[in-house]
Amino acid sequence: MNRPAILAMAGSCTCGSLALGHVSHGGVSIWYGSAPCSRVVLEITRRRPPQGVAGSDRGYDDEQDEHTMTRDAQGTILVAPHHFPDLDREQALAAEFGYTLKPAADTEAFREALPEADIVMITPYAKLTASDFPSMTKCRAVIRYGIGYDNIDVAAATEAGIPVSIVPGTASEEVASHAFAMGLALARRLPAGNAAINNLGWAGTIGYDTPVLSELEVGVLGMGRIGQHVARMYAAVGARVRAYDPFVTDSFVDMAGLETILGNSDVVSLHLPLNEDTANLISTDVLAAMRKGTVIVNVSRGGLIDEVALAGALSSGHIAGAGIDTFAQEPLGADHPLRSAPNAILTPHIAWRSNRSTGALQDGAVERVRLALTGQPLIDLVN
Repeated sequence: MNRPAILAMAGSCTCGSLALGHVSHGGVSIWYGSAPCSRVVLEITRRRPPQGVAGSDRGYDDEQDEHTMTRDAQGTILVAPHHFPDLDREQALAAEFGYTLKPAADTEAFREALPEADIVMITPYAKLTASDFPSMTKCRAVIRYGIGYDNIDVAAATEAGIPVSIVPGTASEEVASHAFAMGLALARRLPAGNAAINNLGWAGTIGYDTPVLSELEVGVLGMGRIGQHVARMYAAVGARVRAYDPFVTDSFVDMAGLETILGNSDVVSLHLPLNEDTANLISTDVLAAMRKGTVIVNVSRGGLIDEVALAGALSSGHIAGAGIDTFAQEPLGADHPLRSAPNAILTPHIAWRSNRSTGALQDGAVERVRLALTGQPLIDLVN
């Protein structure tokens, strides 16, 4: 079987920012993981001035501060479709600066409002594509609620001179505990036992293949902030934990090659970003190369797994269980094969949620908008 192999290694960052790694997958070089602690900083005053500015050639201006926003300047802060309990924080900030907060009811309304937006606050429930940025001539910054930004064409944003800032680290414990709970439930074959009861059956042979916790072999792919949390949780209950991250050579758990982890784990927990190269990293060939009875958990980014292939591997019994919180297409289609696959725990992208995480996420996004409105350097930039 063709298995992913390491091509290169780079330095490591454990501060919780984005990680960068390099592996080969299907003949493609893959870069993923955490930007070093030294963050790239882009001055708002250096971004391309909007169309219509007298005498502008749409170049950068190193000397003048004419594009720095001030209070009572009036403008629009556009918020993409969301599921937050309220937008009180965002509304208070808009009022403080004399701006109008415009929440979009749906993706169509969001796209229609882009030309008038000075700041765009985007959630996972909308996209910014290359075709959107030419109309965003007033936009000073895009603020992404959360760490994932695969719903934004960052190259197009860069071409348009628009900085993109993310909000990492607001729900690391929540996501890690979700992954840990899924992994343990699947390793103990709880979905199979629950299904037997619901189908008016009984135990049968369920659980005879379950490894004891002290001998459970766990593979963690990606040792950023969340991956480290997951590794510590498993280690604390006595499991043997190995991790793969091309940035990390020394850790509190054993580091191993990607091929070793994929072929020798009872639980494989994915904590990687999604990009065009990491899509379907867990492919048909990789699934076949895994140990029979492996459990797979993905709470990071939808699209890392070939979901159709995973459904087939679950149905055949080669893969013993799957815990999935993020999907390639969301919401999950009514006829998606994972819905009917056995031994799957599927949750609707809620791993990050808790009674504190929503507020922390909104506070972080508002902080970044404030930086943009006052002309200060943005943090956690991805371009």
